[in-house]
Amino acid sequence: MDFLLNGLGLQSLGKRNSKVVTMLLTITITIMLCCLVAMLCFGKTKTKVYLVDFACYKPPNSQKASKDVVMHQAIESGYFSEEILDFMKKTLERSGLGDSTYLAEIFFSENQKYEPSMKAARREVEMSVFGAVDMVLAKTGVKCEDIGIVIVNCCIYNTMPSLSSVIVNRYNLGRENIITYNLTGMGCSAGLLAIGLAKHLLQVHDNTYALIVSTESITENLYLGKDRSKFLINCLFRVGGSAILLSNRPQDENHSKYQLVHAVHTNTSSLDRSYNSIQREEDDAGIVGVTINKDLIAAAIATIQSNLTALGYLILPVKEKLKYIIINRVARQPYIPNYSKAVEHFIPHVGGKPVLDQLQKTLGFSDHHMEASRMTLYRYGNTSSTSVWYALAYVEAKGWMKKGDRVWQIAFGSGFKCNSVIWRAMKSVDHDHTNPWTDEIDMFPVNLVESGPIPYYFQPPS
Repeated sequence: MDFLLNGLGLQSLGKRNSKVVTMLLTITITIMLCCLVAMLCFGKTKTKVYLVDFACYKPPNSQKASKDVVMHQAIESGYFSEEILDFMKKTLERSGLGDSTYLAEIFFSENQKYEPSMKAARREVEMSVFGAVDMVLAKTGVKCEDIGIVIVNCCIYNTMPSLSSVIVNRYNLGRENIITYNLTGMGCSAGLLAIGLAKHLLQVHDNTYALIVSTESITENLYLGKDRSKFLINCLFRVGGSAILLSNRPQDENHSKYQLVHAVHTNTSSLDRSYNSIQREEDDAGIVGVTINKDLIAAAIATIQSNLTALGYLILPVKEKLKYIIINRVARQPYIPNYSKAVEHFIPHVGGKPVLDQLQKTLGFSDHHMEASRMTLYRYGNTSSTSVWYALAYVEAKGWMKKGDRVWQIAFGSGFKCNSVIWRAMKSVDHDHTNPWTDEIDMFPVNLVESGPIPYYFQPPS
C-alpha cells in the first residue's frame, strides 16, 4: 500500500492520517474490484439490434374494393337483412376507410356467393407473405442461409404445417438449428410482440438475422349471422402483409435503417373486461364470428395506459417525469406527459377511427403526428398487425425520416395486450420503388370528412 501512497504524494501525511488514507484506498480498491467482477459476471453489454429494412405487400388493383363495392357485394349475396345492411353502411361511412382498400380474391367471385375454402385462404396468405418476403430479401441482399430466426404472426388463420414452416420450405432456409415461432390468436399487437421476442433471441444467438412476417387472413372469416357486434371485422379488416429483417451483426450497423431502442409489452388479460372485449365465438345460431363489444375502448385505454407508464420511464425527458410525479401524485391532478418531446414520429395501430381519435385526445399528439396512421387506415384499412409498417412506410415516402429521429410504434389487440417499440433512425430515409406509397404519395394527405361515431357496439360503456 505504501507505493500507492508514494505515488499519490500522501506519504508525507501524519501517521494517523496515513492510516485513514490507507483505509479509504483499501475500501475504494475493494469496491472497484467488486464492480469489475460484477461487470465481468453480469454486465455483458447488450447486443445491438438493427432493423436492416422492411417491406409491405401491395395487392393487385383487381382486389381494390370501394365502400360502394363492399355494400353491393353484401346486398347481392342475400345473406343480410335490411337492418344489418343499414348498420354496415353506417359503419363503413364512419370507419375512416377510403375507396381503395383491398379484399381477398374470394369476395370477387363471379356467382356473388361466399364459398370459402382452405385453399383460398392459403392463397391469400401466401400472396401477402411471399410478396413481402421476396421484396425484403431483394432489398437487403441477405442470403437465406444467414437467417437464423423466423417469427410469423397471423391471428386467426392457423394451418399445418405452420406458416413459419411454410416460409422455411419456400425459401430453403436450410439451417437445421433454425429457430421458428408461429404466433396465433394474439390479435393486432402480435407484430410488435414478435419484435420484442426477436430482440430477446438476438441477445443470445450471435451474428444472425431474424425474419419477422406479419399478416392476417380474411378469406374464411366473413361473419354471416345477425349479431351486430360481430360485423366490425367485415367492415374494417383488409388484406395486407409485411416482412421485417432484423440483425445483430455489427457489420450491418452502417447500412441498416433503424436501431431497436426499446420494446415494452403489457397485458391485462387477468381482467374480465379486457379478456372479453374481443372474442372469436359462435352466436346463438352457431355461426362463428369475432365479437368486438362496447368495452373495447375502455379495455384498450386501461392496457395502453399501463404501457405508457412503463414506456414513459424509459423515454420521457427528466422534466416531463418530474411534472408527472408532482402533478399526478403530489397535487393529485390528472396530467398526461408530453410524449412528443420524446419521439419525432408516432405510429399507432390503425384499429379504427375511434381508437385513433381517443389516442390523439389522450396523448395530445398533433394532426401531423397522426397523419401516417390516419392515411394508412384510409388507404389500406385495418390490416391488423401489419398496419404500423404501412404507416412507417408512409413517413418514409413523405421524406420525413431524418437521421437520429426516434419512432414510436404502438399496437394493441385481443387479450387485451399492448406493445410499444422505439426505433432510432440510423440515417435519413427516403422512399424507394418498393414502398407501397411511392406511386401515389403526392395525393396524400386527403381531407377526411367527419361523419360521426361508429354505431353503438363500438361505443365506450356508460
